[in-house]
Amino acid sequence: MTREGTADEAPAALTIEIVTLFPEVMAGFLSATVIGRAIEAGVLAVQCTNPRDFAPGRHRQVDDTPYGGGPGMILSVEPIAAALAAIAAARGPSRRILLTPRGALFDQARARALAAERRLTLICGRYEGIDERTATLVDEELRIGDFVLAGGEVAAAAILEAVARLVPGVLGCALSASDESFSAGRLEYPQWTRPATWNGRAVPGILLSGDHQAIARWRRREALKVTEARRPDLIATHPLTDEERRLLAASVEVPPEVSPEISRKISSDEDT
Repeated sequence: MTREGTADEAPAALTIEIVTLFPEVMAGFLSATVIGRAIEAGVLAVQCTNPRDFAPGRHRQVDDTPYGGGPGMILSVEPIAAALAAIAAARGPSRRILLTPRGALFDQARARALAAERRLTLICGRYEGIDERTATLVDEELRIGDFVLAGGEVAAAAILEAVARLVPGVLGCALSASDESFSAGRLEYPQWTRPATWNGRAVPGILLSGDHQAIARWRRREALKVTEARRPDLIATHPLTDEERRLLAASVEVPPEVSPEISRKISSDEDT
């Protein structure tokens, strides 16, 4: 899953270990998009470890029936503990995270905190549940929402991508992550691209004005407006500052018309 570096290469900025019974589920995700490029560049390293490789017996059984009765099978603690010990022995200690519905809700603030770590281990559950003693082996428990999945692999992929995108060198533009939704408790401002007019709907004129200061003010105001309208809970959690209240109350000056130079550039761009 990860490119092995040479002795002359710098270590990856972040290494993520994934403990999963189905490492093949992660293969396509880890080879595609920015994650795959970051792995290939050596900025990010990802290792998958299968607890079944550490399970006892000829059949490598990793689950068993629950004490006290009940439906389904429970993932045993022993193969997970052995897998975690093997990871630590081979590549060193890491922050261990159990993915479970009872964990704290993963959000952008948690993603930023985890991006500051050097090594993370994400433990994916399966079956009806996981032996309670597994919780004694980890540093924290996380969930990605209030819904049920068949296993933790989807959650691991979501957390991996959210965290990795904040690691310097993963994204092509360092400003991309800082401007995105939730980066400051606000949704991102609306975006447009060519064509300038589509089905009678035109791009806001201010974005074609060339006035970068006015555009920046307008975008920040639009971000506040869409956050108030779509996610008032974010405003409740991160109250408006005095500056933001003034920005919302003020009228943002919109250029009455696009300059001839910008008009010619738009026409030229749309012809290419």
